[in-house]
Amino acid sequence: MTTPARSSSSKPRGRFRPAAPQPDPTRDVAFDILCGVVEHRRMLENSLSRSATAHQAEARDRAAAHRLAAATLRHMGTLRTVLEPFLKKEPPEPVRVALMMGCAQLLFLETPPHAAVGTTVSLLRRRKLAPFAGLANAVLRRVATSGTSVLDGLDQPRLDIPSWLWTSWTGLGKGVPRAIAQGISHEAPLDITLRPGAQAPEGGITLPNGSIRLPAGTRVAELPGYEEGAFWVQDAAATLPARLLNVQPHEQVADLCAAPGGKTAQLAVTGATVTAVENNPARLVRLKENMARLGLDVRTLQADAATWQPDAPLDAILLDAPCSATGTARRHPDVLWVKRPRDLTTLTATQDKLLAAARDMLKPGGRLVYAVCSLQQEEGPDRARAAQAMGLVPMPFTPEELSFLPQALTPEGWLRTHPGMWLDEGGMDGFFAARFTRAA
Repeated sequence: MTTPARSSSSKPRGRFRPAAPQPDPTRDVAFDILCGVVEHRRMLENSLSRSATAHQAEARDRAAAHRLAAATLRHMGTLRTVLEPFLKKEPPEPVRVALMMGCAQLLFLETPPHAAVGTTVSLLRRRKLAPFAGLANAVLRRVATSGTSVLDGLDQPRLDIPSWLWTSWTGLGKGVPRAIAQGISHEAPLDITLRPGAQAPEGGITLPNGSIRLPAGTRVAELPGYEEGAFWVQDAAATLPARLLNVQPHEQVADLCAAPGGKTAQLAVTGATVTAVENNPARLVRLKENMARLGLDVRTLQADAATWQPDAPLDAILLDAPCSATGTARRHPDVLWVKRPRDLTTLTATQDKLLAAARDMLKPGGRLVYAVCSLQQEEGPDRARAAQAMGLVPMPFTPEELSFLPQALTPEGWLRTHPGMWLDEGGMDGFFAARFTRAA
């Protein structure tokens, strides 16, 4: 019996193997760093440094990955809520991360639906999560078909802030938590501080404090004047603590916990003699690089500010203390999902040690500005009162000093900014600052 010839249209024997997914460094890096934040409570930058794919990726892919990861984190509460009705059971956390990435591209980054869906499916296949590729395809296609209508009726500002933070921020005033959430919901613009006499790059606006604000996504190293040290990157709110220290030429000044150096540069351009103290070796390298680019004569040293002693008592000290950094969530939305209330206990103990050390460094009549980029009561007002209990004398900020931002002056004479301020111009970071003097 003769075996019939196989038709050219006949299916080949054996299991069909789909083509291998194409490399996609942007989404691979974004996935790695998001898993680090969500599963291991690592800050985004730490997750980035641990990612093998990030080390192999080009700079533009890392930048795009950072933007995708930040957008996912900025809207994570909303994304989880959007996905919930499409999921019959809880997927593994890495799969949820991939789904949130795909959803963020569809709803907030204006990625074409075929690209958002296809790249998410490919990502799961590359990461040995192929059994969930069909789920991702089905769910994201349904989200894409629904479009932004899936957001209708959702209280996005409330969903995107963890409950413990929202509750803690109610103490800042009626409506402030919602204003903060609105300020965090968009990618932050780029703020720079000009050296005296330097020309501002084109395309920016001048804010009331003198900062130059450029659009989000501006590549600072490509701006005219960057290599020449004409300016440095610094959020508008971050300029205020050093400004309010009111340093004078030839004063002996210390910037404690100084990296990356924006406030150090502000102090140095006044003509004061500045010592910048930083305990973290990697951050110290960055501080030195920034001072070199700016051409500023600053003494930099690695030391623990809680134990370091100057050669002689100081005229002024800026203490920008380590903190929860909840005020920086516009630029670092990972803070929202990594920090926990219990973290504050260790941080406030460190802040008190630094305050006591700074008090002892001052000459009688010397000035201290304590600052934190935190929105938390424990790290701001509570520490200001602790400083008073240590014998430091309050030296309140005046309405004249904050005439360009009167809403940031508290009844106690402290500074309090938050991301809901200057919202129409793009917001600002959250800072608390208080000024003191050492009794004669």
